[in-house]
Amino acid sequence: MAKSALVGAVALASAAVLGSAASAAEGELSDKSVQVIMEYAWSLTPAQFSKKDGTVIIVDKNKREEAMIPLEVAREIVRVGRISAHAQVCNLPEDQVLNHRSLMKRETDKKKWTDQQTLYINQLHLTTVMLLTGKIKLVEKDGDKEVVVDEKQAPTQTCTDEQKQKVKDLIAAYVKAGPALASADQGATPAATGSTAPAAEKKK
Repeated sequence: MAKSALVGAVALASAAVLGSAASAAEGELSDKSVQVIMEYAWSLTPAQFSKKDGTVIIVDKNKREEAMIPLEVAREIVRVGRISAHAQVCNLPEDQVLNHRSLMKRETDKKKWTDQQTLYINQLHLTTVMLLTGKIKLVEKDGDKEVVVDEKQAPTQTCTDEQKQKVKDLIAAYVKAGPALASADQGATPAATGSTAPAAEKKK
């Protein structure tokens, strides 16, 4: 993918999170924007991930197609990730976790994704949150651009009481419309929290 497209995605994503909370659900990203975020997520997907039950997911980084999901599914993951990003900006950690868990429960209930795809879905959500909250940047390494996580560079963002309520309402409606969540769901996905810690670090 062209480096200019990656740089453009940073600007686009940053602008998106600064809009109103309602735009997280209403604003549609172009196919190109979704594909760029998918590229980010793939570059940050670990080659190995250990689940809480001890199961180890192995991802062959040379076989990208085996972990990929259809564009329209990815668009929905990114849409939900945008709302999670708003929840983080508005300091709504519990709502953020519920939003993420509801998303993962929906996808695992489909029983159509491999472990590698489920991990990628989780990573796509996580990457969207990190991208929109300014925790991802591009660095030059050996003459090429590389995506890295940089918690220190995250900009300070504000959230009004009105925006905060909109985010809570959006998440409440999303969770209510999805499958019931139980405490057992907490360990059903590779990373069942809305934390912005990258999956590659969580496997340690």
